[in-house]
Amino acid sequence: MYAVIKTGGKQFRAEPGKHIRVPSLDAEAGEAVTFDDVLLTSDGDTVNVGTPSVEGASVTGEVVKHGRDRKVIVFKRKRRKGYRKKQGHRQGFTEIRIDEVKV
Repeated sequence: MYAVIKTGGKQFRAEPGKHIRVPSLDAEAGEAVTFDDVLLTSDGDTVNVGTPSVEGASVTGEVVKHGRDRKVIVFKRKRRKGYRKKQGHRQGFTEIRIDEVKV
């Protein structure tokens, strides 16, 4: 059984027992979180697709840790002008262990 949830403007596939990294949430480590914006659910045989979300479906999980992802290099350049700009960015994340998918 799995579900596709939407959080932080992105979509994630959630299965019980799996760990997912979502954009930073305002919750402490060890706290339970619930995602109500479920876009799709499947139990192996049937697939329920929401319009835009599946009614009555939710995904619960526990916050494992917070952290920062690896560095992404942003390089800008304009040809023939001598303009070059290099920046680095590290996005914050929250790692969540999925406990249950309710349909």
